[in-house]
Amino acid sequence: MDIEIRKASVEDIGFLLKLEKESFPAFQRSTKQSIKHSIESDFQEVLIAATKDGSNTPIGALVLFKYSKSLRIYSIAIASSFQKKGYGDYLLKHVYEFANRHQYGKILIEVSAKNTTLIDWYKTKGFYTLGMVKDYYCEGEDALKMEFNAKAISCSKKTSNIIVINQPYKWAFTDINAKIISVKEYINNPIYQTNTDFRIFNLCSSYKYQSYGYYVSLLASARGQRIIPSTITIRDFGILNVIHSAAYDIEEHINSSLYKEKGNAFSLNIYFGQTNIKGYNSLASKLHQLFEAPLFKVDFIKHDEKWMIKKLKVLTLNKVPESDLNCVYEFAEKYFNKKRFNNTKLVNYKYDIAVLVDPKETNSPSCPKALEKFKSAANRKGLYLEFITKKDIDKINEFDALFIRETTCVNNHTYEFSRMAYAEGLVVLDDPWSILRCSNKIYQNEIFKKHKILTPETNIFTKNLFDKKVLKQMNYPLVLKQPDSAFSLGVIKVVNEIEALAAINDLFKISDMLVCQEFLYSEFDWRIGIIDNTPLFACKYYMSKDHWQIYNWKGEEEDHSGDSETLSIESVPEIVVQTALKASSLIGDGLYGVDLKMIDGKVYVVEVNDNPNVDVDVEDLVLKDKLYDLIIESIYNRIEIAKNVQKIDFRHKSK
Repeated sequence: MDIEIRKASVEDIGFLLKLEKESFPAFQRSTKQSIKHSIESDFQEVLIAATKDGSNTPIGALVLFKYSKSLRIYSIAIASSFQKKGYGDYLLKHVYEFANRHQYGKILIEVSAKNTTLIDWYKTKGFYTLGMVKDYYCEGEDALKMEFNAKAISCSKKTSNIIVINQPYKWAFTDINAKIISVKEYINNPIYQTNTDFRIFNLCSSYKYQSYGYYVSLLASARGQRIIPSTITIRDFGILNVIHSAAYDIEEHINSSLYKEKGNAFSLNIYFGQTNIKGYNSLASKLHQLFEAPLFKVDFIKHDEKWMIKKLKVLTLNKVPESDLNCVYEFAEKYFNKKRFNNTKLVNYKYDIAVLVDPKETNSPSCPKALEKFKSAANRKGLYLEFITKKDIDKINEFDALFIRETTCVNNHTYEFSRMAYAEGLVVLDDPWSILRCSNKIYQNEIFKKHKILTPETNIFTKNLFDKKVLKQMNYPLVLKQPDSAFSLGVIKVVNEIEALAAINDLFKISDMLVCQEFLYSEFDWRIGIIDNTPLFACKYYMSKDHWQIYNWKGEEEDHSGDSETLSIESVPEIVVQTALKASSLIGDGLYGVDLKMIDGKVYVVEVNDNPNVDVDVEDLVLKDKLYDLIIESIYNRIEIAKNVQKIDFRHKSK
């Protein structure tokens, strides 16, 4: 019979009184008034175990006292008709999990000294005797004080990695930062049913549909835990089109890695992101980021002098060649024992956020003061925020979310961080798809055109198909852009055919395609900041002095950007806000800055930017600290959704 544990209410007092009468002698029973006090107390936690069969029949109860460093079991009882069915064990395991989740160092209990059966039961559960208290309940009724070391079952970050395997005794290597448990233990132990902080590594002997391996991944996903491999990964490994699509971004790396191979076929076994074949660890790492599985095999085939993936297969431990087992254990040790952040935390934070920054970047998306405001906002929300740099990529899996605050680019480490964090199950802002879509103006032009969003008149020039005769038909001036231009770099204004041809030839040296747009002058561009498809801030970015762009990199002034004006969302023309929302929704639901021009009553979308600027006294001028709170709130909510955390307030009412 399935049961659930819920918070008690005053409606449960009748059941609790009945349970007290049938479970405890008179000198140990609580009165109706004391039960009501316990339910309403902030200091106590009263929980009911009830059936999940629709009737919600209460079958037992648990009363806990919450001290600063210890958790005391005041009472634990199962209704007589439900005893000897394992429900007592279930409630006790819930106590362990509760202590672990709230980081109590020890669990205390007093047991009647005459109840040797109960004393022995607690001893089998890991409790040890502290001493005898004379006349504890009343004269002649002594109590034995017992204690359990809750740190032994701690599931803090140090022990949050769980390897699930059919036969744990076959995992011979135990010196790793992971706990090895059986499938049965994972499925049935309440500790693993309710805690979302675990990272589950599924090494079952089979991942076939409806096998134990399949259900472990399915249950972990339902429990809001990070699971490797997920059921989606297991499924996608069998779909070649999906494999080729996912591997598209690393085709060049695949071919550069395998160019020395003489044959037309090659196989690579990847264990925890590494391989035992010398010279292929870089390729193994990139494949592991794309195809998140602890153990898998990649078969390559060469066709027309080009290497491609022929097949992917998820490996289980029993399918690994015996000669490779030592490598598996060695790679597992490196994977699980990566250097940790050792910052002392004086506060018990709920989630951890990594913020990727480049301290040397001169034009970063957030100034140092803004970054500190993000940190303060996170702390106010009960989140731990740590600034990291590109050298910290191996620490990503220690966090619950990654927030990128340095300029993103598909071809540098920012995209790699985003992709790896996503593969590790983190909430990511900016997510890799937003980086890809926002970094390419050709993509944006196509999708805006498809959805009838007004943009400056745009033509796409292709290197091998470009005919310079088309320039004679253009209305000048024109704006020529690299598809991945940012901060006005790679954007050139030309006023005649000669300038256009020279600029196009230069840009074709960088990219096989480029964007040609009509020049629409405006005194300023609108920038609408958006997150979760909701407007966040509004700015007018004025053109740089004596220049046609917001940024003038050739100017003599130290500040290359023009002036700005921040307004409330309510004061922005509604057509501007609605157009911005429509454009950004085509990219995703992340944090975006939509640039628009309003000319003669018409609104044109210039582009949607990922990773928009959020600076002190500019974007935050209207909302102040609330701007940072809203962004952090979004990250927090995304973590909760990703972990499938049910938003229930478990706090007791104040008396």
